[in-house]
Amino acid sequence: MSELVAIGYPDESTAALAEDEVQRLAADLIIQPDAVAVIVRDKKGKFHVTTNHHAVAGGASWGMFWGLLFGLLFFIPLFGMALGAGLGALMGKIEKSGVDKAFQQQVRNMLEPGTSALFLVVEKITTDKAVKALSHFGGTVLKSSLSEDTERELQEALHGAEAA
Repeated sequence: MSELVAIGYPDESTAALAEDEVQRLAADLIIQPDAVAVIVRDKKGKFHVTTNHHAVAGGASWGMFWGLLFGLLFFIPLFGMALGAGLGALMGKIEKSGVDKAFQQQVRNMLEPGTSALFLVVEKITTDKAVKALSHFGGTVLKSSLSEDTERELQEALHGAEAA
């Protein structure tokens, strides 16, 4: 089972610094992220997204996942994606997944203008070492579980049934 983790920061730059630390922790196998994204909401309220994702079994398109998730959370299209009928159905799957309404609302509330957040999809983590390494950045941690069934369904929706 994977966890979707969002860590919110009270400024626009800390999430990117924390992402650098996550990449170091990944190299040391302390955190094994499937996907990492940083989202910044500037003082004018505009969102800026940076992603860094690793290939996973079944060829899941994490870039598309982030785009759809952030579209759902913040009503912003990413990577030039338009919401056609197929993408609308996929948005419904994400909305019905382990990303519950309370988590969605908490993330929306956390990302006020002038703030940033680090998003991770993590399957394996050495918790004590990761917490120690990331604790000096501060932040507010939100977490939502993605069951194996949910991950499979999302992969199938992103790439068809052969992704299972």
